[in-house]
Amino acid sequence: MKCRKCGETAVINMRQHKLALCADHFGQWVPAQVEKSIHKYKMFTPEERVLVAASGGKDSLALWDILLRLGYHADGLYLGLGIDGGFDYSGESQRKCEAFVSKFESSNNPEVASPDSWTPTLHILSIPELYGASIPQAAQRVQRGRGKPCSVCGLIKRHEMNRIAHDLGYSALATGHNLDDEAAALFGNTMTWQVGYLARQGPVLPAQDGFARKIKPLCRLYEREMAAYCLVRGIDYIYEECPYSLGATSIAHKELLAELERRSPGARQNFYLSFLKAKEEGFLDDHQVPPARMHACERCGQPTTAPDLCAFCRLWVRVKSQE
Repeated sequence: MKCRKCGETAVINMRQHKLALCADHFGQWVPAQVEKSIHKYKMFTPEERVLVAASGGKDSLALWDILLRLGYHADGLYLGLGIDGGFDYSGESQRKCEAFVSKFESSNNPEVASPDSWTPTLHILSIPELYGASIPQAAQRVQRGRGKPCSVCGLIKRHEMNRIAHDLGYSALATGHNLDDEAAALFGNTMTWQVGYLARQGPVLPAQDGFARKIKPLCRLYEREMAAYCLVRGIDYIYEECPYSLGATSIAHKELLAELERRSPGARQNFYLSFLKAKEEGFLDDHQVPPARMHACERCGQPTTAPDLCAFCRLWVRVKSQE
Protein backbone atom coordinates (compact mmCIF):
# COMPACT_ATOMS: atom_id res chain seq x y z
CA MET A 1 0.00 0.00 0.00
CA LYS A 2 1.47 3.32 -1.12
CA CYS A 3 1.04 6.83 0.23
CA ARG A 4 -1.39 8.82 -1.91
CA LYS A 5 0.83 11.91 -1.62
CA CYS A 6 4.36 10.66 -2.27
CA GLY A 7 4.26 6.97 -3.18
CA GLU A 8 6.21 5.85 -0.11
CA THR A 9 4.95 3.00 2.08
CA ALA A 10 1.69 3.99 3.79
CA VAL A 11 1.24 3.52 7.55
CA ILE A 12 -2.53 3.92 7.52
CA ASN A 13 -5.36 3.29 5.08
CA MET A 14 -8.47 5.36 5.81
CA ARG A 15 -11.15 3.65 3.79
CA GLN A 16 -13.77 6.23 4.71
CA HIS A 17 -11.61 8.87 3.00
CA LYS A 18 -10.24 6.57 0.30
CA LEU A 19 -6.86 7.78 1.45
CA ALA A 20 -3.61 6.02 2.42
CA LEU A 21 -0.74 8.05 3.85
CA CYS A 22 2.86 7.58 4.95
CA ALA A 23 3.97 8.61 8.44
CA ASP A 24 5.10 12.10 7.41
CA HIS A 25 2.01 12.99 5.42
CA PHE A 26 -0.36 11.46 7.97
CA GLY A 27 1.37 13.53 10.67
CA GLN A 28 0.61 16.63 8.59
CA TRP A 29 -2.90 15.58 7.56
CA VAL A 30 -4.29 15.20 11.10
CA PRO A 31 -3.45 18.75 12.31
CA ALA A 32 -4.84 20.12 9.04
CA GLN A 33 -8.16 18.36 9.73
CA VAL A 34 -8.26 19.74 13.26
CA GLU A 35 -7.54 23.24 11.97
CA LYS A 36 -10.44 22.91 9.54
CA SER A 37 -12.78 21.94 12.38
CA ILE A 38 -11.61 24.85 14.53
CA HIS A 39 -12.39 27.29 11.73
CA LYS A 40 -15.56 25.60 10.48
CA TYR A 41 -17.23 25.55 13.89
CA LYS A 42 -15.66 28.83 15.10
CA MET A 43 -14.22 27.16 18.19
CA PHE A 44 -11.69 29.84 19.14
CA THR A 45 -9.29 32.36 17.65
CA PRO A 46 -5.46 32.33 17.59
CA GLU A 47 -5.45 35.07 20.23
CA GLU A 48 -7.45 33.04 22.77
CA ARG A 49 -6.01 30.74 25.44
CA VAL A 50 -7.28 27.15 25.50
CA LEU A 51 -7.26 24.66 28.38
CA VAL A 52 -7.04 21.01 27.30
CA ALA A 53 -8.60 18.42 29.61
CA ALA A 54 -5.64 16.02 29.71
CA SER A 55 -6.40 12.51 30.96
CA GLY A 56 -3.18 10.80 29.89
CA GLY A 57 -5.05 8.90 27.16
CA LYS A 58 -4.35 9.02 23.45
CA ASP A 59 -7.06 11.48 22.46
CA SER A 60 -6.34 14.24 24.98
CA LEU A 61 -2.56 14.07 24.55
CA ALA A 62 -2.89 13.95 20.76
CA LEU A 63 -5.20 16.97 20.88
CA TRP A 64 -2.77 18.92 23.05
CA ASP A 65 0.10 18.01 20.74
CA ILE A 66 -1.87 19.11 17.68
CA LEU A 67 -2.90 22.46 19.15
CA LEU A 68 0.71 23.20 20.12
CA ARG A 69 1.97 22.25 16.66
CA LEU A 70 -0.61 24.59 15.15
CA GLY A 71 0.77 27.42 17.29
CA TYR A 72 -2.12 27.86 19.70
CA HIS A 73 -1.67 28.83 23.35
CA ALA A 74 -2.86 25.55 24.85
CA ASP A 75 -2.25 24.48 28.44
CA GLY A 76 -3.36 21.24 30.06
CA LEU A 77 -5.41 20.31 33.12
CA TYR A 78 -5.03 16.93 34.78
CA LEU A 79 -7.58 15.92 37.42
CA GLY A 80 -6.28 13.30 39.83
CA LEU A 81 -9.34 11.23 40.65
CA GLY A 82 -7.75 8.70 42.99
CA ILE A 83 -8.73 5.70 40.86
CA ASP A 84 -6.55 2.68 41.49
CA GLY A 85 -7.94 -0.30 39.59
CA GLY A 86 -5.15 -2.53 40.87
CA PHE A 87 -2.33 -0.65 39.12
CA ASP A 88 -2.59 3.02 40.25
CA TYR A 89 -4.61 4.09 37.20
CA SER A 90 -4.75 7.76 38.19
CA GLY A 91 -1.07 7.91 39.12
CA GLU A 92 0.02 6.38 35.84
CA SER A 93 -2.26 8.71 33.89
CA GLN A 94 -0.72 11.71 35.61
CA ARG A 95 2.79 10.50 34.83
CA LYS A 96 1.92 10.24 31.14
CA CYS A 97 0.72 13.87 31.15
CA GLU A 98 3.83 15.05 32.98
CA ALA A 99 6.12 13.18 30.58
CA PHE A 100 4.28 14.68 27.62
CA VAL A 101 4.53 18.32 28.71
CA SER A 102 8.17 17.92 29.75
CA LYS A 103 9.07 17.57 26.05
CA PHE A 104 7.94 21.15 25.45
CA GLU A 105 9.75 22.81 28.34
CA SER A 106 12.78 23.66 26.23
CA SER A 107 12.48 27.04 24.54
CA ASN A 108 14.45 25.55 21.64
CA ASN A 109 11.71 23.06 20.81
CA PRO A 110 10.67 23.87 17.20
CA GLU A 111 7.34 22.11 17.69
CA VAL A 112 5.89 25.04 19.64
CA ALA A 113 5.31 28.29 17.81
CA SER A 114 5.92 30.68 20.71
CA PRO A 115 7.42 34.02 19.74
CA ASP A 116 7.08 35.20 23.35
CA SER A 117 9.05 32.19 24.66
CA TRP A 118 5.85 30.78 26.14
CA THR A 119 5.86 27.10 27.04
CA PRO A 120 2.78 25.00 27.87
CA THR A 121 1.75 24.45 31.47
CA LEU A 122 0.16 21.37 33.02
CA HIS A 123 -2.19 22.26 35.86
CA ILE A 124 -2.60 19.33 38.27
CA LEU A 125 -5.51 19.09 40.66
CA SER A 126 -5.91 16.21 43.12
CA ILE A 127 -9.53 15.53 44.09
CA PRO A 128 -8.58 13.43 47.17
CA GLU A 129 -6.20 16.12 48.45
CA LEU A 130 -8.59 18.99 47.79
CA TYR A 131 -11.84 17.41 48.96
CA GLY A 132 -10.74 14.59 51.26
CA ALA A 133 -12.01 11.61 49.25
CA SER A 134 -11.25 9.92 45.95
CA ILE A 135 -13.90 9.39 43.30
CA PRO A 136 -14.46 5.73 44.31
CA GLN A 137 -14.64 6.70 47.99
CA ALA A 138 -17.11 9.51 47.34
CA ALA A 139 -19.29 7.24 45.21
CA GLN A 140 -19.16 4.46 47.81
CA ARG A 141 -20.42 6.80 50.52
CA VAL A 142 -23.30 8.37 48.59
CA GLN A 143 -24.34 5.29 46.58
CA ARG A 144 -23.90 2.80 49.43
CA GLY A 145 -22.04 0.42 47.13
CA ARG A 146 -24.75 0.38 44.47
CA GLY A 147 -23.62 0.85 40.88
CA LYS A 148 -20.49 2.34 39.38
CA PRO A 149 -19.00 5.73 40.32
CA CYS A 150 -19.37 7.08 36.77
CA SER A 151 -22.15 9.59 37.50
CA VAL A 152 -20.27 10.92 40.53
CA CYS A 153 -17.07 11.09 38.47
CA GLY A 154 -18.78 12.98 35.65
CA LEU A 155 -20.32 15.52 38.02
CA ILE A 156 -17.00 16.21 39.75
CA LYS A 157 -14.99 16.44 36.53
CA ARG A 158 -17.47 18.81 34.86
CA HIS A 159 -17.50 21.11 37.88
CA GLU A 160 -13.74 21.21 38.38
CA MET A 161 -12.84 21.57 34.70
CA ASN A 162 -15.25 24.47 34.36
CA ARG A 163 -14.03 26.07 37.60
CA ILE A 164 -10.37 25.95 36.62
CA ALA A 165 -10.98 27.14 33.04
CA HIS A 166 -13.14 30.01 34.30
CA ASP A 167 -10.98 31.04 37.26
CA LEU A 168 -7.71 30.99 35.28
CA GLY A 169 -9.18 33.02 32.44
CA TYR A 170 -9.10 30.49 29.60
CA SER A 171 -11.35 31.25 26.65
CA ALA A 172 -12.29 27.63 26.02
CA LEU A 173 -12.07 24.17 27.54
CA ALA A 174 -11.05 21.56 24.95
CA THR A 175 -11.82 17.87 25.38
CA GLY A 176 -10.51 14.95 23.34
CA HIS A 177 -13.86 13.56 22.22
CA ASN A 178 -13.30 11.92 18.84
CA LEU A 179 -15.75 10.93 16.12
CA ASP A 180 -16.33 7.49 17.67
CA ASP A 181 -17.26 9.14 20.99
CA GLU A 182 -19.60 11.65 19.39
CA ALA A 183 -21.30 9.09 17.16
CA ALA A 184 -21.84 6.75 20.12
CA ALA A 185 -23.33 9.59 22.20
CA LEU A 186 -25.56 10.58 19.28
CA PHE A 187 -26.66 6.97 18.82
CA GLY A 188 -27.56 6.63 22.50
CA ASN A 189 -29.48 9.91 22.57
CA THR A 190 -31.32 8.99 19.38
CA MET A 191 -32.23 5.52 20.66
CA THR A 192 -34.17 7.12 23.50
CA TRP A 193 -34.90 10.43 21.75
CA GLN A 194 -33.26 12.56 24.41
CA VAL A 195 -34.16 15.72 22.54
CA GLY A 196 -32.63 18.04 25.13
CA TYR A 197 -29.27 16.29 24.84
CA LEU A 198 -29.53 16.20 21.05
CA ALA A 199 -30.19 19.94 20.95
CA ARG A 200 -27.01 20.59 22.96
CA GLN A 201 -24.75 18.06 21.22
CA GLY A 202 -22.20 19.53 18.87
CA PRO A 203 -18.57 20.57 18.45
CA VAL A 204 -19.07 23.76 20.48
CA LEU A 205 -21.08 24.52 23.61
CA PRO A 206 -21.04 28.31 23.97
CA ALA A 207 -20.05 30.02 27.20
CA GLN A 208 -22.88 31.36 29.33
CA ASP A 209 -23.65 32.36 32.90
CA GLY A 210 -20.27 31.39 34.34
CA PHE A 211 -19.85 28.27 32.21
CA ALA A 212 -16.72 28.12 30.07
CA ARG A 213 -17.00 27.53 26.34
CA LYS A 214 -16.49 23.82 25.62
CA ILE A 215 -15.01 22.63 22.34
CA LYS A 216 -14.26 19.27 20.69
CA PRO A 217 -11.61 19.80 17.99
CA LEU A 218 -11.27 16.05 17.29
CA CYS A 219 -14.96 15.55 16.53
CA ARG A 220 -14.33 14.66 12.86
CA LEU A 221 -11.44 12.24 13.47
CA TYR A 222 -11.80 8.52 14.18
CA GLU A 223 -10.39 6.92 17.32
CA ARG A 224 -8.22 4.69 15.10
CA GLU A 225 -6.74 7.79 13.50
CA MET A 226 -5.85 9.26 16.88
CA ALA A 227 -4.13 6.04 17.95
CA ALA A 228 -2.14 6.07 14.71
CA TYR A 229 -1.25 9.72 15.21
CA CYS A 230 0.17 8.98 18.67
CA LEU A 231 2.22 6.16 17.21
CA VAL A 232 3.59 8.34 14.42
CA ARG A 233 4.35 11.19 16.81
CA GLY A 234 5.82 8.97 19.52
CA ILE A 235 3.28 10.08 22.11
CA ASP A 236 3.30 7.76 25.11
CA TYR A 237 -0.19 7.42 26.58
CA ILE A 238 -1.96 5.14 29.02
CA TYR A 239 -3.37 2.17 27.11
CA GLU A 240 -5.63 0.87 29.85
CA GLU A 241 -9.19 2.11 30.02
CA CYS A 242 -10.66 3.32 33.28
CA PRO A 243 -11.30 0.16 35.36
CA TYR A 244 -14.90 1.28 35.89
CA SER A 245 -15.67 1.62 32.16
CA LEU A 246 -16.16 -2.13 31.64
CA GLY A 247 -19.71 -2.83 30.55
CA ALA A 248 -20.59 0.81 29.91
CA THR A 249 -23.50 1.38 27.54
CA SER A 250 -21.41 3.79 25.48
CA ILE A 251 -18.91 1.00 24.75
CA ALA A 252 -21.72 -1.26 23.53
CA HIS A 253 -22.90 1.54 21.23
CA LYS A 254 -19.35 1.97 19.91
CA GLU A 255 -19.14 -1.73 19.14
CA LEU A 256 -22.41 -1.65 17.20
CA LEU A 257 -21.29 1.35 15.19
CA ALA A 258 -17.88 -0.25 14.60
CA GLU A 259 -19.58 -3.24 13.00
CA LEU A 260 -21.62 -0.91 10.81
CA GLU A 261 -18.41 0.91 9.88
CA ARG A 262 -16.76 -2.37 8.95
CA ARG A 263 -19.59 -3.16 6.56
CA SER A 264 -19.91 0.40 5.27
CA PRO A 265 -16.77 2.55 5.62
CA GLY A 266 -17.64 6.11 6.57
CA ALA A 267 -20.94 5.20 8.24
CA ARG A 268 -20.06 6.80 11.59
CA GLN A 269 -18.82 9.93 9.88
CA ASN A 270 -21.96 10.22 7.75
CA PHE A 271 -24.18 9.61 10.78
CA TYR A 272 -22.59 12.35 12.87
CA LEU A 273 -21.97 14.94 10.15
CA SER A 274 -25.47 14.50 8.73
CA PHE A 275 -26.83 15.18 12.21
CA LEU A 276 -24.81 18.39 12.47
CA LYS A 277 -26.05 19.48 9.05
CA ALA A 278 -29.64 18.75 10.05
CA LYS A 279 -29.18 20.88 13.16
CA GLU A 280 -27.83 23.74 11.06
CA GLU A 281 -30.92 23.48 8.86
CA GLY A 282 -33.24 23.81 11.87
CA PHE A 283 -34.04 20.14 12.63
CA LEU A 284 -34.17 20.80 16.37
CA ASP A 285 -35.21 24.45 16.41
CA ASP A 286 -38.58 23.63 17.96
CA HIS A 287 -36.84 21.80 20.80
CA GLN A 288 -34.39 24.50 21.87
CA VAL A 289 -34.89 24.98 25.58
CA PRO A 290 -34.35 28.54 26.86
CA PRO A 291 -31.40 28.71 29.27
CA ALA A 292 -32.47 28.21 32.88
CA ARG A 293 -32.04 31.11 35.25
CA MET A 294 -28.70 30.72 37.00
CA HIS A 295 -27.28 32.16 40.17
CA ALA A 296 -24.12 31.57 42.17
CA CYS A 297 -23.90 28.55 44.46
CA GLU A 298 -23.76 29.73 48.08
CA ARG A 299 -20.72 27.54 48.74
CA CYS A 300 -18.48 27.47 45.65
CA GLY A 301 -19.84 30.36 43.60
CA GLN A 302 -20.32 28.30 40.45
CA PRO A 303 -23.58 28.76 38.51
CA THR A 304 -26.54 26.60 39.50
CA THR A 305 -30.32 26.47 39.16
CA ALA A 306 -30.72 25.15 42.72
CA PRO A 307 -31.89 27.61 45.38
CA ASP A 308 -28.79 27.25 47.55
CA LEU A 309 -26.08 24.68 46.79
CA CYS A 310 -25.12 23.28 43.40
CA ALA A 311 -25.15 19.52 42.75
CA PHE A 312 -21.37 19.36 43.24
CA CYS A 313 -21.49 20.94 46.69
CA ARG A 314 -24.53 18.90 47.73
CA LEU A 315 -22.55 15.79 46.77
CA TRP A 316 -19.65 16.69 49.06
CA VAL A 317 -22.02 17.54 51.92
CA ARG A 318 -23.40 14.01 51.61
CA VAL A 319 -19.92 12.52 51.34
CA LYS A 320 -18.79 14.29 54.54
CA SER A 321 -21.92 13.22 56.40
CA GLN A 322 -21.08 9.56 55.69
CA GLU A 323 -17.53 9.69 57.04
